Amino acid sequence: MSGRRWAIGLMSGTSMDGVDVAAVETDGRRVYDLGPTLFRPYLDLERATIRAALAVAPQLDDRSARPDALAVAEGVVTDVHAEAVRAFLSDNGLTPADVAVVGFHGQTVFHAPARRLTVQLGDGLALARAIGIPVVYDFRAADVAAGGEGAPLVPIWHAALAASSDLPRPLAVLNLGGVANLTFIGAGDDPAGLVAFDCGPGNAALDDWCLTRTGRAMDEEGRLAAAGRVDEKRLGELLAHPFFAVPAPKSLDRNAFGATAAQGLTTEDGAATLTALTARAVAKGIAILPEAPRTIVVAGGGAHNPTLLAMIAASTGVRVVTAAEVGWSTDFLEAQAFAHLAVRHLERLPLSFPGTTGAPHPMRGGVLAVG
Repeated sequence: MSGRRWAIGLMSGTSMDGVDVAAVETDGRRVYDLGPTLFRPYLDLERATIRAALAVAPQLDDRSARPDALAVAEGVVTDVHAEAVRAFLSDNGLTPADVAVVGFHGQTVFHAPARRLTVQLGDGLALARAIGIPVVYDFRAADVAAGGEGAPLVPIWHAALAASSDLPRPLAVLNLGGVANLTFIGAGDDPAGLVAFDCGPGNAALDDWCLTRTGRAMDEEGRLAAAGRVDEKRLGELLAHPFFAVPAPKSLDRNAFGATAAQGLTTEDGAATLTALTARAVAKGIAILPEAPRTIVVAGGGAHNPTLLAMIAASTGVRVVTAAEVGWSTDFLEAQAFAHLAVRHLERLPLSFPGTTGAPHPMRGGVLAVG
């Protein structure tokens, strides 16, 4: 099996808002076409079930272990993804035969590469059987087992998009999900030259703060942060976290920074301080890139937060644009990436590189399940 084909990518990020579905036509190297998308939000009970698994997962020593809370959550994650794929096919008049492969990231509930441990919930074989399409899943395990960080995996997709664009180089792509990660794309198109790493917290701590203090899942349009004042003393304490002194490549668990980081502040000041934390973390990341980028292209949920974008521009001194402004997808970039990665798996191409995850050499990854 080789050549260009249509694939579906599925992403349920650390923000736990729901499942992104996106179709891509690719040969694993080039982008030929971007297809339709779909978002299936998690229901409150589904999200609560996943949060229960998050509380248990750090106790694991075996990434395949599924104590009760994780087993229940894995069933929920798999079922919701199957439902999302079926809805996507139906909405777009497609059949399983129209899709070569599905890239299934699953739901990360714990990530500790220093312990050679990364846990993503989702039963790839059960999903393949439910949707009638081959599924590539468990993308991070091989990289982590080889000593890599297992993240970020999206840079090879960023590079493919950049190769099809006229954006000036050097370029930085910033994904603002639950965790923030940066990809540096220099003058060349050799994926072995990519540099990427998690640069700090993205939306996770801010989302958790808003949920705790307001009952809302996020700071919509950055309004809370805009109404607050950054507590510089607290921010300085947060930026003293050991993670920021670790050289790249590096990765971060979603819960490394939580809502308690703003404890004692007003709702608005807490939101402002946690938003500034993300912005300053991005600035620290930009400072260790091989060169200063001419532009930062921002994707992910944080791209909808104008207060955060303004803080990033002010902290970095670099032009900041959203993915939508350059013709890319702001909300479905990671789902598209896992479609691309699934095809790369079929093509026996590497998914990660020493400069993106710290792996000892370019690494293939993923497991193929055929229902």
